[in-house]
Amino acid sequence: MTFLFVPPGVYQPRSDTDLLIDALRNERLGRNCRVLDLGTGSGAVAVAAARRGARVTAVDISRRAVATTWVNGVLHRRFIRVRRGDFLEALGPGRFDVVVSNPPYVPSQDLPVKGSARAWDAGPTGRYWLDRICAEAPKVLKRGGVLLLVHSSLADVQGTVQTMSQAGLTVQTVTRVAGGLGPITNSRAGWLEREGLLAVGERMEEMVVIRGVRT
Repeated sequence: MTFLFVPPGVYQPRSDTDLLIDALRNERLGRNCRVLDLGTGSGAVAVAAARRGARVTAVDISRRAVATTWVNGVLHRRFIRVRRGDFLEALGPGRFDVVVSNPPYVPSQDLPVKGSARAWDAGPTGRYWLDRICAEAPKVLKRGGVLLLVHSSLADVQGTVQTMSQAGLTVQTVTRVAGGLGPITNSRAGWLEREGLLAVGERMEEMVVIRGVRT
């Protein structure tokens, strides 16, 4: 991964970020390609797209994340149009060739209103943001446009496939990587077991990248 400035309070790019960037490498980007990064965090994926010549818009609800993405764009000498807001509400009219997102997907008992946990906590099923993205992101895709979405198997992969399909996308899972639970998820293993999201004694999860094409 390229160097990024990531201050405290902004999501530090991890393996899920790498998987999303790897999947993006398989998409055709260029000067006329418009890319939207939803929940940009540090701007890692936005920078990766901009370095390939795409015209990139990055959105996040966090002021600190928005500022960080702008700084990282400057550091890499790439212009990134950065907007602060709640999801697609931050955008004006327009259509995109590619929408990418590494949203919060860790199951949590509550949804924090503020604080660093906002970057990963996603409600009791882990799908608070996923369901919104699957349903709403296709609305801003051009015909033939692509949605790339990364999340953990604990947040119901089939639910993502089904919701994206219902929104009019042709869907496939392009990446599956098994590994141990991350530190935050592992700290909640007992609760996840009681909720039926994790088998008793299981300490593994899959990270998946799901690709949908607007037909």
